[in-house]
Amino acid sequence: MSPHSFSVVSDKLTLGQWGEQEAVRLLRKAGYRILELNVRTPVGEIDIVARQGGVLVFVEVRTRRGADGICRAMESVDAKKQGRLDRLALWYLKERNLFGCRARFDVVAVCQDAQGPSARLIRDAFHSARGL
Repeated sequence: MSPHSFSVVSDKLTLGQWGEQEAVRLLRKAGYRILELNVRTPVGEIDIVARQGGVLVFVEVRTRRGADGICRAMESVDAKKQGRLDRLALWYLKERNLFGCRARFDVVAVCQDAQGPSARLIRDAFHSARGL
């Protein structure tokens, strides 16, 4: 078993926390600077706020178990979820007076299956309906 494997499979909160740890590890390897984790807002929570170069990146982490976990994780960021993430990012930019900075949305899909953990980074996963 990998040192980063997830062994407690019955607790969704714990699975989600493990997935976020894997996502942070992947993002750091890819050269991202992690700014904030689990940012609570009046409209929900932003999993990860990071910076890559001159771009502010809002990262949604989706964690699943099973053979097709990566695909299911990526598919779970549907239009409704994208709209919510767009509102979260807008709130964040307004609250921190960061309008005008370059921003994008990335998704990290994390999966634990019989072969161990895997993670995939999808850069610029979708575009803001509000022109962020």
